[in-house]
Amino acid sequence: MKPTLQPGLAAVASFDIDRERTIDFMGEAARVYATPMLVRDIEMTCRNLLLAHLDAGEDSVGTRVEIDHIGATLLGMPVTLTVRVAEVNGRAVVFEVEGRDTVEPIVRGRHARFIVDVNKTAQRLAAKAEKAKAAAQSAQG
Repeated sequence: MKPTLQPGLAAVASFDIDRERTIDFMGEAARVYATPMLVRDIEMTCRNLLLAHLDAGEDSVGTRVEIDHIGATLLGMPVTLTVRVAEVNGRAVVFEVEGRDTVEPIVRGRHARFIVDVNKTAQRLAAKAEKAKAAAQSAQG
């Protein structure tokens, strides 16, 4: 992690709401920005900001999302998300998040990420996969 990672850093992401980002369960006329896709977009915006301030071999994972999805954004509307580093506590980073479409605010909240060593994380996940495989075999037998 580079010393440039400090509270106050901010990033803005803008994009149009495409079909992939919308709900489909209320019919075509009610295709609006889906909350899970909004969370994904918030996570990616925060991750992208962090990448410029991480060392080679580091990345980040999301650990907490606290948002109020306060406005429905229609299919095709543009959205702007703004994320700002609020806290840096070792490898834990907390962001303040806000977003809007062309009519109104649509989201506000906080998102936490943890900076990880990619190789060490891969080793931990491989070890967990082996434990899961052993547990599944044990349950079958």
